[in-house]
Amino acid sequence: MYSNKKNVLQLVALLKAFEIKQIVLSPGSRNSPVTHSFAVDSFFTCHTVVDERSAGFYAIGIIMHTGKPVAVCCTSGTAVLNLGPSVAEAYYQQLPLLIITADRPGAWIGQMAGQTFPQPGVFNTLVKKSVQLPEINTSEDEWYCNRLINEALLELNYPIAAPVHINIPVSEPLFEYTIGQLPQVRKIDRCISTPEMDEKLEMDGYGERFQQYKKRMIVVGQLLWQWQTEDIRELLEEMAEEHDCIILAEHLSNIRSPYIISNFDVFLYALPKEEQDTYGPELLITFGGHIVSKRIKQFLQKNKPKEHWHISPTGEIIDLYKCLTHVIEADALSVLDYLVSCDNPDENGDKPYALSWGNAIKKLPPARIMEFSDLLVVKELIETIPRDSALHLANSSSVRLAQLFPLRSDVMIYCNRGTSGIDGCLSTTVGYASVSEKLTFLLIGDLAFFYDMNGLWNRQINKNIRILLNNNGGGEIFYTLPGLNKSEALETYISASHQTQAKAWAEATGFTYLSISNESELKKTMYVFTDNKSDKPILLEVFSSMRKNAEILRYFYHELKKK
Repeated sequence: MYSNKKNVLQLVALLKAFEIKQIVLSPGSRNSPVTHSFAVDSFFTCHTVVDERSAGFYAIGIIMHTGKPVAVCCTSGTAVLNLGPSVAEAYYQQLPLLIITADRPGAWIGQMAGQTFPQPGVFNTLVKKSVQLPEINTSEDEWYCNRLINEALLELNYPIAAPVHINIPVSEPLFEYTIGQLPQVRKIDRCISTPEMDEKLEMDGYGERFQQYKKRMIVVGQLLWQWQTEDIRELLEEMAEEHDCIILAEHLSNIRSPYIISNFDVFLYALPKEEQDTYGPELLITFGGHIVSKRIKQFLQKNKPKEHWHISPTGEIIDLYKCLTHVIEADALSVLDYLVSCDNPDENGDKPYALSWGNAIKKLPPARIMEFSDLLVVKELIETIPRDSALHLANSSSVRLAQLFPLRSDVMIYCNRGTSGIDGCLSTTVGYASVSEKLTFLLIGDLAFFYDMNGLWNRQINKNIRILLNNNGGGEIFYTLPGLNKSEALETYISASHQTQAKAWAEATGFTYLSISNESELKKTMYVFTDNKSDKPILLEVFSSMRKNAEILRYFYHELKKK
């Protein structure tokens, strides 16, 4: 019987999955749940060494003979420090030593509890990676614990061998051994880049597995470079033509094509819960940067694919959808090129999965915009923006509203989604326009604009800048979040309502200033705003109501559910 500590069970099960068999154990009570669980499993070969200083070097000796990772496990407190010399030796010899240290829960560190000191990160630069496991009380804890252990074990031999530290807090009672078998755990594999990537992918079975799945989905994150997106778009179009594969890509991917679905967020909103499983993939392939849509994240976390391959040039672990099974260390072009060449097992060329998505999206009713609002203004901008322009999107509402409308393929989109903050959106646009000949648009909300308004306080304000400022008197997005509208602090403290206008600042910094507050002014003013013949930069300030905008947006989405 194993310990009933769930983080211990995850650890032991994953060591088995990674085939780490040799375990060097030093005695102690805090690490007894770990020690016991290794000792009762015949898969492991356990060695007992009382002195931790010796135990670490003992493990190094086994590594030298086998060439494989070896774990050394000790109790909490100064026992951990006694492993220091062997950890340093393993680091400088480039040996895959796995250090497992038991610990008390964080609440007891620094409280005069016995055998305690801050253990996370104790080996500092002498280990390739150090993780602090959570104690598992929820499904989120379990996913996090599993991911951390996978991340740590994958680093033991990547790209070169090095020691790795796993610190595992264990609460009392310690001595309950009631679990008859280890849980089924998710193991994440990494396909390491080679000069002949096609051969590597073929050897590791990616082509065979790609062919065996009937429901394949590719989700493309944010991409910035036009030279890159053009090649990727061509390969994705080939994927859609040759294989039963759907491609989802937001505007931030800068990949737009009739073969690619960009309005998947509104589709998922309209999709009845009982039909969700039908549209979930068996194989998910992801690459690129950040995804804005919260619905696609929730959809894939709930309707988990059998496999999730994430393509990452750095080989890093990104488990956004909580179902990652493989990390492919490569650029997206090389992997897509390989997958396109795979034989299509369906000789008839039928594409039932892609057709199911396509047909369902075609049935979506045209959502209506009731009256003047920032949503209507964004729609007009997206439909009017000149060809070959650059469109920068501020975070919060701006980036989300822009996604709701089809955008021409020759417009490049940019947004600071690295951390998704409102700071710096204006300054980034000004910097881009200072070295670009393109007409450069910025769609921005009032809080983001006034937060970064000093971005206009410099000499490099080119005439190609066009700023559309949606001024609705505060943070509108907070009025659209379910439950937050019940907060008494919403208007004053959360949405930061205000009566500030940009006119004086815009004119003082050399902008032509325009403003609108109703639909009758919209088209005429938008024509002036998007004209590339102006000898000055232009700021268009749109005045609307937060509450009214939120109501119109809710109606817009509500209409999508009508069939």
